[in-house]
Amino acid sequence: MTDRSAVNTELLFSYGTLQLAQVQRSTFGRELDGRPDAIADYELDYVTITDPHVVAVSGSDRHPILRPAPGAYVAGTVFAISAAELAAADDYEVDAYRRIAVPLRSGERAWVYVFAD
Repeated sequence: MTDRSAVNTELLFSYGTLQLAQVQRSTFGRELDGRPDAIADYELDYVTITDPHVVAVSGSDRHPILRPAPGAYVAGTVFAISAAELAAADDYEVDAYRRIAVPLRSGERAWVYVFAD
């Protein structure tokens, strides 16, 4: 991976629909290149999505969401994206999610969307 400070990128960890090519093309205007990683102390749950745009883009009204769970971990993909693309990801995610920075299994810190409650 390139030096993030040199290219002004953010790391985004995805465990759900942001890994889908059609969601990436709609949200970022391109397909992202990522690598496997994992987040500790969270587990997957699911939320029902009612936003028609998000359902149409993702192809589903049932999306995964992270909830705290000490000792658990969730595998996913980490992507290097621009600040503008991070803002686009914020726009894509519905109110059930909030974005936080977390350490990944690799030791890097990345943004991730977790349950907002």
